Amino acid sequence: MEQLFEILNPHFLLRNSFYVGLIVGFVCPQVGIFFVLRRMILLGIALPQVSNAGIAFAFLLHNMGVHFFYHVESDADMALAGSVVFTLIAIFTLAILERKQKGFTENRIGYTYALAGATSIIFISWNPYGRSELLSMLQGEIIAIPDLYFWLMLGIYGIIFIFLTGFHRNFILVSYDRDMAITMGKKVVLWDILLFFIIGILISFGVMAVGPMVIFGFLLIPTIAARMITRGILLFCIVSSAIGIVSAFLGFYLSYRFDLPTGPTDVALLCIVFILLYAGKLCFRLLRRKPPPSFTKGLSQR
Repeated sequence: MEQLFEILNPHFLLRNSFYVGLIVGFVCPQVGIFFVLRRMILLGIALPQVSNAGIAFAFLLHNMGVHFFYHVESDADMALAGSVVFTLIAIFTLAILERKQKGFTENRIGYTYALAGATSIIFISWNPYGRSELLSMLQGEIIAIPDLYFWLMLGIYGIIFIFLTGFHRNFILVSYDRDMAITMGKKVVLWDILLFFIIGILISFGVMAVGPMVIFGFLLIPTIAARMITRGILLFCIVSSAIGIVSAFLGFYLSYRFDLPTGPTDVALLCIVFILLYAGKLCFRLLRRKPPPSFTKGLSQR
């Protein structure tokens, strides 16, 4: 309990990491809902990897002496720009190909994931300056988050959450039933562009702060788990974020209590929550299943 009180103390040394984990756990599942509704779950795996490739490429340019922004101590601004540019290019390219129905969706996303993963490693191997920072990002080491990153995450993710809440019906309609949206006169392409832009920004900033593995975990696992046990969109959204934020809280506590890496602990805890919910659902079904008529008849004859 002593560690729990330390974490909840406003002057806690690692408070930025703790708060950023809660923000990610709360907002990311709200975006992951659209991956599930559009049946684009694999895209949630590929895009964080693409974002990571953009960061690695930016650090490589930094090592080569190419700077797009004023350079003070680190090239974080340039890395963030690389993450945003790579992610937006990838998501809009995949969306255009999907709209034109060129080839199979799984093939395109699989190719994107493989390309992004391979180029990330190549960029890192060419860049000894950013290797340690990028490797810690890949491992999900959510420890040293400066105040600037924390306030940036709070502002960006807050705006994204307001957008998703304000235009929730339109985003759900174009994702769940496009034909109905077209019949109702909704500008489907415009809503798609806005949603993809939001997804790109969320993933880019998230990967910069907590790494691709953590973003992937909080995008999809709480959403899939909530989809499995809920009915109705509103409950689906509430339970998704509830699973995310509770897992982020417990994951940070366990990592601090037992000196474990925070990101992998969060993702492992999400997987355990998913397994427990799945097992609970199976038990509930077994308990509700009616006994066969022959069994009931046999009991009545005794």
